[in-house]
Amino acid sequence: MSKVVYIPGDGIGPDIAAAVRQVIDVSGAEIEWVDAEAGLGTYSRKGTPLPTETIELIRQHRVALKGPLTTPVGSGFRSINVALRKEFDLYINLRPVKWFSGVKSRFTDIDLVIFRENTEGLYSGVEHYIDSRKSAAESVAIVTRYGSERIVRAAFDYARKHGRKKVTIVHKANILKFTSGMFLEVGQQIAKEYPEIECEDKIVDNMSMQLVMHPERFDVIVTTNLFGDILSDLACGLIGGLGLAPGANIGDETAIFEAVHGSAPDIAGKNIANPSALLLAAVLMLRYLGKIEIADRIEAALAQVLLEGTHVTPDLNPEGGVHTDEMVKAIIAKL
Repeated sequence: MSKVVYIPGDGIGPDIAAAVRQVIDVSGAEIEWVDAEAGLGTYSRKGTPLPTETIELIRQHRVALKGPLTTPVGSGFRSINVALRKEFDLYINLRPVKWFSGVKSRFTDIDLVIFRENTEGLYSGVEHYIDSRKSAAESVAIVTRYGSERIVRAAFDYARKHGRKKVTIVHKANILKFTSGMFLEVGQQIAKEYPEIECEDKIVDNMSMQLVMHPERFDVIVTTNLFGDILSDLACGLIGGLGLAPGANIGDETAIFEAVHGSAPDIAGKNIANPSALLLAAVLMLRYLGKIEIADRIEAALAQVLLEGTHVTPDLNPEGGVHTDEMVKAIIAKL
C-alpha cells in the first residue's frame, strides 16, 4: 500500500481529482489517500494558500497528486506551484506530449518529452522595482552549473532508460551568453557521456518554429525554466490542448504530479471538465511508484475511450460530449 497526498485544488480541481481518484481506486493500485488542501479556497478559509500541515504531509509521504490551483494575476500571493517546487527542490518538470488516436489535432503520431528545469532561471523570484515611483522593475535570471547539470543529466538518463534516440538542448546562447551560454556548454559536455544518444541544440525562437512545422523530428527536449514553460504549452497545442497534458515535478526525494491546465472556475461544478490530464498525471505517478502494469492498463483504457469518442467531455467532442462522471464510467468499464 502506497500513501499519496491528495490535494483537490481550485475550480474544476475537486471535480477531476475525485474522478481520477475513483479510477485509481478500482484499478487495484492500492493507494491510500492522505487528504490535504491548498489554493485560493484554502487562502480564503485559512489566510494562507499553502498551509504548513500540507507541506508537512508532503514531506512525510513524499508523493502527491494535485489538482489545478488558482494563482492571482499581477498581485496577491505568489504561485503555489513555484513555492512547492522551491520547498522540495523539485528540479525536474517532466511534460510528456503524446497524441491519442481519436483526438482532433493538427498533428498525429507525436510522442515527445520535455524536461524543464524547475527551480532557477527567471522564475527564481529575484525581482523588484528599481525606483520609489514603481516606474521600472527588473528580474534576475539565475542559472547555476549545478542546476544545469542535473536537469540535463535527467533528460539523458530518461532517454537511455526509455530507448529514446535524441535529446535537443534548447537555449538562447547567441544573446544570453552567460546564462543560456552556460546551460548549453554544460549540456554539450554531458552529452559526451551518452554516445549512443544523438544530441543537438536549437535556439529557442527557431525551436518554436520547428515544433509547429516538424514536431515529429523531436524526441526528448531539455531547456531552462521560462523556455520550458512556454514550449511545453506550445507542444500541447499540437496534440489537442492542455486537456491531455500531464505534468510531474520530481526531486531526489519528493514528487508531485499534476494536470498542467488551469482551474477553469467558469465550469467548476458543472460536471463537464475533462479528467484526462490529471488521470495521465496519475499514470506517471503510478509508474514512479513502480506500479507499471496498472499504469499501462489505465492509460490503455483512456486511449480506448478517446479513440471511440462517444464518451468524452465536450472539449473533446463539442457536438456530443458527455459529463465527467460518464467519461469516468467508460474508462472504468475498459479497465
